[in-house]
Amino acid sequence: MLERLKRRFTQLKPQEAVVAVSVEEAPVLLPVGLIDMARSGWLKNDSGELFAGFAVKASDSLLDIGCGDGGFTLFCGRQGAEIYVADIDEGNVERAVARLRETDARAVHPLVTDANPIPLPDAHLDKVVAMEVLEHVDDPATFLAELVRVGKPGAQYLISVPAALSERSQQGIASPAYFQKPNHIHIFEREEFARLVSDAGLVIEQHTEYGFYRTLWWLFFWVSGQSSLDGQNEAIIRHWDATWAELLSLPQGDAVKQVLDGILPKSQIIVARKK
Repeated sequence: MLERLKRRFTQLKPQEAVVAVSVEEAPVLLPVGLIDMARSGWLKNDSGELFAGFAVKASDSLLDIGCGDGGFTLFCGRQGAEIYVADIDEGNVERAVARLRETDARAVHPLVTDANPIPLPDAHLDKVVAMEVLEHVDDPATFLAELVRVGKPGAQYLISVPAALSERSQQGIASPAYFQKPNHIHIFEREEFARLVSDAGLVIEQHTEYGFYRTLWWLFFWVSGQSSLDGQNEAIIRHWDATWAELLSLPQGDAVKQVLDGILPKSQIIVARKK
């Protein structure tokens, strides 16, 4: 169950992760969670941006730390980059590598590590991705220091953590395991997250939030009594997906989504650069 939850924390179902779309390309037949991501700036095929402002090129060497089964990294592999996939779980790394072998990645390197330290030399990487990882680690500052160490001067970082309001909305509703090690042991306020990143020696280029749809998805998941993502087809979740898809299809749907994403986002995202 914990690995399935981690996939949800990164906003990708396994079947969603193999598809990359741009905002303009996202058709209604795609899973609504993927459409919502695309409308928020993720997976932009035309520009090669994993997230708006974070473009991946074939010449890049990129680390995905806490990679899970490689959902986000697949997009980077399709851009032809050299990919390092790192996770504490050997099975996750093996699955990520197998999936990346089917992309245009010019090289794929598996790393089974707790990131203390990351088994890479100093100033080695052009891009670093750490999606929904900081909330899991014992010492976020030490973890970030390692990420900064392995980046080249000018390296770009894409880092996300759950938004504090979303996390607090689930307290007392979510399974107790959600807020216990090895899951979410930290809740980061917006200012605290920015300070951690800045104190690590990175210059923040943008700090944004998104994911109202996903916050509500999780609340409906918990209140419907689910204990496994195998039960995600509960009626209330199906109805929520249909409602959100209908909203996004309306002329002002994106405007409403933007407002709601600012009120109760699921995740906050920082794009930053090493000095």
